[in-house]
Amino acid sequence: MSFGDPNNPYGAQQQPQQPGYGYPQAPAPGPYGAPGYAAQAMPMPSSVKTGRIMVWVIVALQAIFSVYALATLGEVDKAVEEASRGTTGVGSDEVELAASIGKGVVIMFVVFAVIFAILGLIIALKYVNGTNTVRTCAIVWAAFAIVGGLFQMPIGIATIVLAILLIVFAAKGDSKAWFNRPRA
Repeated sequence: MSFGDPNNPYGAQQQPQQPGYGYPQAPAPGPYGAPGYAAQAMPMPSSVKTGRIMVWVIVALQAIFSVYALATLGEVDKAVEEASRGTTGVGSDEVELAASIGKGVVIMFVVFAVIFAILGLIIALKYVNGTNTVRTCAIVWAAFAIVGGLFQMPIGIATIVLAILLIVFAAKGDSKAWFNRPRA
């Protein structure tokens, strides 16, 4: 019986192989020494790159809004004084109180925008090496950006649009897979 003999009832004879050839290798140890597959470098998907850019742009928009709001503090005095001219019986104390309340509201919006920009900065910096927690934080942060954009109307329109797109890109399957990737 030779190799390839059609009369051989047992089929073709296999040649002995050298050790290590043709046998699957054991999987490399995973994190914490557990058996599994070693973490491979996974390229960042375009949806993750785009989402990270959107976070940076929203952070920049928050900074721009803060500067814009601080620049309009003088307009509050003018608006309150102009509104008080047409009414009779309004004293200067009431005008000053209205101006102070208006300025306080503007400063409150500035403080919220600065805090929001700092949170976005942290998310943007963690985006590259982030875990699924960073992705979840980005989605929640973008949801708050939509609400905050309603109070920042000239600049808020861009914030709302970018935040909606950020949620869409962060919720995509390839983004989820990238943030859930195994790490060394």
